[in-house]
Amino acid sequence: MKIKIIFGIILIFGSFLFAEDLLLDIMFTNDIHGGIDRYPATFMNPDFPPILGGGGTAATYIKQVRKLSNEKERDNLLIDAGDFFQGHPVGTISEGRSIITYMNMIGYEFMTIGNHEFDLGEDVLIKTLELADFTILSCNIVKKGTNELVDYAEPYKIIEKLGLRIGVVGVTTTDTEQMSFPDNIKNVDFLPANVQVQKYVDIVKEKNVDLVIVVGHMGLPYDPQPAYDARYSEPDKEKEERRWGYDAQELAHEVEGIDILFGGHMHKGFAKPWEDPDTHTLVFQGYAYGSNVGHVTIKINKATKTISGYNSPAINEGVLVTLFEDEFAPDDEIADTILVMQKIAEAGMDEIIGEASMNITKFGTGTQNLIGNLVCEAMKDYTEADFAFMNLGGIRDEILSGPIAYRDVFNVMPFDNQIVLIEVDGKFLKEIIETRVSGSRHGLRTAGIKVVINRKRKDFNRISKLTIDGEPWEYDKIYKIATSDFLLQGNAGLALLTKIPESKITRYEQGLRDVIVEYIKGHSPVQSIIDDRWKRDDNSSLDINIKNELKQ
Repeated sequence: MKIKIIFGIILIFGSFLFAEDLLLDIMFTNDIHGGIDRYPATFMNPDFPPILGGGGTAATYIKQVRKLSNEKERDNLLIDAGDFFQGHPVGTISEGRSIITYMNMIGYEFMTIGNHEFDLGEDVLIKTLELADFTILSCNIVKKGTNELVDYAEPYKIIEKLGLRIGVVGVTTTDTEQMSFPDNIKNVDFLPANVQVQKYVDIVKEKNVDLVIVVGHMGLPYDPQPAYDARYSEPDKEKEERRWGYDAQELAHEVEGIDILFGGHMHKGFAKPWEDPDTHTLVFQGYAYGSNVGHVTIKINKATKTISGYNSPAINEGVLVTLFEDEFAPDDEIADTILVMQKIAEAGMDEIIGEASMNITKFGTGTQNLIGNLVCEAMKDYTEADFAFMNLGGIRDEILSGPIAYRDVFNVMPFDNQIVLIEVDGKFLKEIIETRVSGSRHGLRTAGIKVVINRKRKDFNRISKLTIDGEPWEYDKIYKIATSDFLLQGNAGLALLTKIPESKITRYEQGLRDVIVEYIKGHSPVQSIIDDRWKRDDNSSLDINIKNELKQ
């Protein structure tokens, strides 16, 4: 692979020597989530994972590309689309300061604000962003109850490269309102992305820019073409009520005047850009956790100052360059700096807390997976609940067979959520599950239940069979349910949880991560199974107790 990639780079770079176009190398990252340290790519091969070099390897690649610039016919730009620190310990424990230090060293020029930037609260975020030597962008975060943009971000910036005026607009997903603790964003509002981006695209175009770039913390659908066809094949069809904010594909199609959009948020990268069939906006998006650097060479006609095409640096990977350490030796200065920051952040993280007798992975069927089941069993065990649940996106990594260190649990649960116990009746319990399978929602990670879902039935009437802790579900029985304070705040579409009175809530003031650690210590060697706790059967009929509930 190394030979093919380097050969592709040399071939493409060599062909540019005779090009008439101006060449702008844009390197981009998104959803770094603290992933500037070296780490094994277990998601590629859990048994023999290749090593990703993190920021040190990224720096090597970025510096190689910059050597090609002469600032007359060729120049470069380095940008990030948000969610920069919360994930790996070096980012989370330093409250993002280590990541900003790295980004300053390698010379980022722009970063937009992501939803996870607010995970430690706005005050922490402001102090961290004050360290940045580059421009922080977002055109739709405003002070609460006003239309006044926050002081720590600019809506756009105009720069000059290659004799071109380039307008760069930043935007943050409005999903932040549904994915953050309310107290963390109590002082801000998120204005509609499509309206704000159009506003500022128009503003920069009035300032005679030649190229408009949007850096947005929002992503393409996982399957862009089917999603596009569903959205726009019937242009006059009234859209369904919107549960989530605009994504990158919708902005590219519905906002006029964007030449290039760099997205993120979805953690799925695309080797080739999505090009909107009508606006011809190019949308680029990389993977997460610092596993790659995106790189596209934009070709710009000298006479018209318009985009004439683009080239990809790698034959096999398109615009995404995976940062394998054995292909790009880490830059010594930056790698050493990261290592020092990492050691400070990770003191005590290699303590062995237990053992896994199997690979507890994200492998599963539908809503279930091995690591999700383990986490929910730990929650149920700690609180002695009847039922425990987590949102699908709350669990971020796997635990491999063998010794388990505290670091492994941190990677599974990098967010500082706490465990809570709520007491509700059976009617309310059923409503929680029905909410998470309504529409196109996929469900929950669970423990303590057996549920069968029939998606042919109407919303809020899709559960056909339900048992709780081995007993048939009862409409008016009081159940104890374990979950996280993140969900209790109404996130992940569970606004109904905010209706629970405080007298029915037990707050353990215990981090969910530490609950998992305790479970591993007490059940080592741990294992997990895929069982019948969650099934989908679109031919299933209603149990008698659920039929009786519908009559009430």
